[in-house]
Amino acid sequence: MNGRQSARTTTGRGGFPGLRAGLKGAAVVAAGLLALTACGGGGDASAKGEKSGDKAAAATRTVKHDAGTAEKVPAQPKRIVSVSVTMTGHLLALDAPVIASQATPPSVITDQQGFFTQWSEAAAKNSVKVAYQGFEPDVEKVLALKPDLIIGASSGAENAEKFYDKLSVVAPTLLYRHDDVSWQDLTARLGKDLGLEKRATEVVAAHEKRVGEVKAAITVPKQSAALVRDNQSAMTVFTPESAQGRLLTSLGFTVLEPPAGKGETQGGRSDFAEFSQEKVADTEKDSSLLFVSHTPEEITAATARPVWKDLPAVKDKRVYDLGLDTFRLDYYSAGNLIDKIEKAFG
Repeated sequence: MNGRQSARTTTGRGGFPGLRAGLKGAAVVAAGLLALTACGGGGDASAKGEKSGDKAAAATRTVKHDAGTAEKVPAQPKRIVSVSVTMTGHLLALDAPVIASQATPPSVITDQQGFFTQWSEAAAKNSVKVAYQGFEPDVEKVLALKPDLIIGASSGAENAEKFYDKLSVVAPTLLYRHDDVSWQDLTARLGKDLGLEKRATEVVAAHEKRVGEVKAAITVPKQSAALVRDNQSAMTVFTPESAQGRLLTSLGFTVLEPPAGKGETQGGRSDFAEFSQEKVADTEKDSSLLFVSHTPEEITAATARPVWKDLPAVKDKRVYDLGLDTFRLDYYSAGNLIDKIEKAFG
């Protein structure tokens, strides 16, 4: 998801020329792909595998995910297509066999292809292709990639729930919410569902080790930390239960609760809400300000506004830049955030 834009869901039901007419054909092609996939296969392939003793051919599973239940999911997938640029980072950290990924329009938080900068190098190393660019799944392009498994999101702007049935015709499809869980929990869940439990454990353990090292090396301010993102006309506040809030808490910070009352949530998200600048400033009071996904110039402009410039955090220079890549936390961006915290408070 582009950190410079709101995380409002933009998916719709239309927008695929010729898809309806070709849906039956897609089903036939997809069925053929599943039959030919080494670790996928339907009932016939499973039965044949059992008779021949070929466990790999018979190894499929049923997986419950956030948009339903998928059957005949390969126990060891070989060709994963990600229809969520957010989920791609989690998959790459697991060394999952991602062959292609959705990309966003290029911006300050992406490379030229539209891949997030925190994992674009890993994507290049693994020869990950751009499946399509945009927030709505291009089912025909996904079909052409011949995946044996599709991974996507059921929250955020790349929410693919409305396209779940169409994607499931191509290959078994798993969709996950990424807004109401820590990236560690999501990594563990993906590891279990994809047969990559060992790697998931290693990734989380490496992160926790780094957290412990940095926590012991920094001096945390006595004031609470307000995790915010400036939208000029309003201010987004991240909750203590957000992925960012949980990481800061694990490092010893006390994360400020959002203002009382219901703010505007975006795309059904539960990890942050948007409030007026005045309401956030009044709630912030003496808290330190930690800005999520901003350039230094944007932070300077935000804190120069009349509503912010006289706050204790601004006067005392307790304003911190958490980095451009911190709107979406995965193994890579979480590591970058920890580096920022170590530099600022070490």
